[in-house]
Amino acid sequence: MKFFNPIKKIGHQINNLKARFCQSDELPFSDILSTPYICKVVEEEIPQFRDRIFTPIVTLQAFISQVLSQDHSCRDAVARVLSDRIAQGEKPCSEDTSPYCRARIRLPEKLITRLLKETGWKLHNQSEEGWKWKGRFVKLVDGTTVSMPDTPENQEAFPQVSGQKKGLGFPIARLVAIISLSCGSVLDYALGPYQGKETGEHALLRQIIDSLVTGDILLGDRYYCSYFLIAMLQQKGVDIVFQLHARRKSDFRRGIRLGPRDHVVSWVKPARPEWMDEAMYNTMPDTLTIREIKAGGKVLASTLLDPKEVTKKELADLYVKRWVVEVDLRSIKETLQMDVLRCKTPEMIRKEIGVHLLAYNLIRTVIAQSASLFGIFPREISFKGTIQTLEAFRDKITLIAKKKLPELYRILLKAVAGHRVGNRPGRSEPRAVKRRPKAHPRLKVPRRQAV
Repeated sequence: MKFFNPIKKIGHQINNLKARFCQSDELPFSDILSTPYICKVVEEEIPQFRDRIFTPIVTLQAFISQVLSQDHSCRDAVARVLSDRIAQGEKPCSEDTSPYCRARIRLPEKLITRLLKETGWKLHNQSEEGWKWKGRFVKLVDGTTVSMPDTPENQEAFPQVSGQKKGLGFPIARLVAIISLSCGSVLDYALGPYQGKETGEHALLRQIIDSLVTGDILLGDRYYCSYFLIAMLQQKGVDIVFQLHARRKSDFRRGIRLGPRDHVVSWVKPARPEWMDEAMYNTMPDTLTIREIKAGGKVLASTLLDPKEVTKKELADLYVKRWVVEVDLRSIKETLQMDVLRCKTPEMIRKEIGVHLLAYNLIRTVIAQSASLFGIFPREISFKGTIQTLEAFRDKITLIAKKKLPELYRILLKAVAGHRVGNRPGRSEPRAVKRRPKAHPRLKVPRRQAV
């Protein structure tokens, strides 16, 4: 087989990928997946590759369609490639999934992660002014877990919970993501084992802290409200709004009173934690000036100190928006079905997670395009409704004449805008279900021994 230059040979494959996600020169955010940009990334990450049916772009497109499908099967992904080739008048490929599975293994992990992060950042940076908060970007941080097949390779990289008997549990990984409040795109993420030293959400956030830049505001739950994390963020010029950690008690009789249940206090530097070396510890400030407020039964800590610039109510209302990160992670884990992964090696697990997050960002691009065209806020559009609309229009986009695509895109985006999420203030997400799973007995010995 011969090697070839990707720029000259895969332009039509890139256009097919773009079409799936409403990328047109006549639409907003059209440069998120521009052909020159994708060619540049592919050329830099894969200078040359064999002239196969499953080129990197075709493989990536099939991988994305796989994570967006209902059954997530390789057979479904190959069937979609086969149908696309027939629709475009090309020679049909084999129904065998082996070539596609081998192509997924060859697909560089760096290519996936680069596309996911750069598309997320492009979408974030192009957010309209009205989508920001007081002219500033707000970012959300939260962590979650995912499980995967119980293989020796996965167990070694992502060991199961120590309280579970060997052979009865599943490998589990912890994921921390930074997500844009304005458009919902994933900007960066870190992945690690569920347990062990330097595997907590703090440690993972420190790995991606450079994704937070001067002027940002970061929202997080009480777990992130630690002295040294806040100090590191302040050094980067990042403001925070966190819920106060349960171990830190607030006394509103002390400090500088700004109003009812609203004051500014000084936190004193605690002892050096295990993860921090002496040199770094010495760079940390001796005190932190923190504003504490109590609203809605919660005590919030913030570095937005001036009550004239940010009132107590505005601060409380801003923190309420942190709830959407829970919805975003739920969309990724449940709607995109990333809760339980399917790959059997750590390398493929990382790729599978990366493709899920890339697909999520591409869906968010469609939502942003729709919001921009019809003058609404992206967070008002249903993520699941958008996926359903894209799936309904998929075949039409593939078969319609090129000159009619812009009109079809606008019809699609109007349909997406129609899937509105209602205003639900104060809604909670209890970690409980009304209807429990079927009462199958719990496995008490490894499956191989239970036969």
